Amino acid sequence: MKPRTAIHGVMAEFLTAEGVLQATRRAWQAGYREMDAYTPYPVEGLAICLGMKQTRIPALVFWGGLAGAGAGFLMQFYSSAVDYPLNAGGRPYNSWPAFIPIAFEVLVLVAALSAFLGTLFLNGLPRPHHPVFNVPGFERSSQDRFFLCIEATDPRFDRADTAQFLLSLSPHGDVVEVPHDKLTRPEPVEDPMPGKSVQELTVSQSAGTEP
Repeated sequence: MKPRTAIHGVMAEFLTAEGVLQATRRAWQAGYREMDAYTPYPVEGLAICLGMKQTRIPALVFWGGLAGAGAGFLMQFYSSAVDYPLNAGGRPYNSWPAFIPIAFEVLVLVAALSAFLGTLFLNGLPRPHHPVFNVPGFERSSQDRFFLCIEATDPRFDRADTAQFLLSLSPHGDVVEVPHDKLTRPEPVEDPMPGKSVQELTVSQSAGTEP
């Protein structure tokens, strides 16, 4: 379990999929590893830029299906050949061809459950609340906006330096801190430059002037 920090991270908002993709690529090149992106639809190449590994869901489904088929076959074998053997028309007690349909159905059932439960647990679900929900306007991540959050657990994370780095990626609006919950008042980000706030730097960069 990751240690709890003063804040969850620092987040920037982008208007386009290409914008968040380029920002994520530059963040990875800068050495950031603990970060996540939030988009209203899948963005091709974004998972690679985030350094996500290949999912383990296929392996879970494969082994779950094998376990289900084995359990279905053994259940029928035990009932027909061990617990209550019955000679029907001279057929052997272990009439395995007759066991295949039920074994296949149990295979499908367990494989589907493995896919469903594996997806939930590997993604840390169910999770009714996430710190990023505290960011004003984050609900648009399911509509038409794109967000990149560099988390405070990253070894390279620094409140001021990371905020300044995100500002250099030309985000839309301000770079904001992400508190853990609504009751926690996040500590202010240290000014990236003396006498300038994060908001002032954003305005300066938008106007094309020196901060």
